[in-house]
Amino acid sequence: MEKEIFQCRRCGHCCHGETTVSLTPEDLARMVAHFKMSEEEVIQKYLRVTGKVIQMQIENGHCIFYNDGCTIHPARPWRCRQWPLHPSILTDQANFSAIKDSCPGIRLSDYGRFQRKLAELIERHKKQAGS
Repeated sequence: MEKEIFQCRRCGHCCHGETTVSLTPEDLARMVAHFKMSEEEVIQKYLRVTGKVIQMQIENGHCIFYNDGCTIHPARPWRCRQWPLHPSILTDQANFSAIKDSCPGIRLSDYGRFQRKLAELIERHKKQAGS
C-alpha cells in the first residue's frame, strides 16, 4: 500500500536545505556498520554534535550524504526513511500540499484519498509493531 501513495524517486529534494535530521542511537549504529568505522570516526567525519543531539553535517546547502542522490540510502536515518509519510500531513492539508509540491514521489494528489491511505498504513504498522 505504501507504494500506492508514495515511491521514493531519490531526487534529493528532501536532502537540501540548511537543516538536517537528528539521529537516533539506532541510526548511528546503522551508519557505523555501513561505513565499517568506529562511532567516533563516523561522528568526526560526517556528523555534528550539539549537546546530546547528533545530526548529519550540512555541506553546500545539502546533507553531507547527498551527491546526486543519497549515498547511504540503505543506512539512512529513521526520519529520512519515514519522509514524507509523516503523521502531521494527516491533519494539515497545507502541509500536505507543500510536501506534495516539493516531492515527486507522492503518487496521490487527492488529499482525502491520501489521508485515508496513510492512516491505514500507519495503523497497520502500529499493529505489526505491537504483535
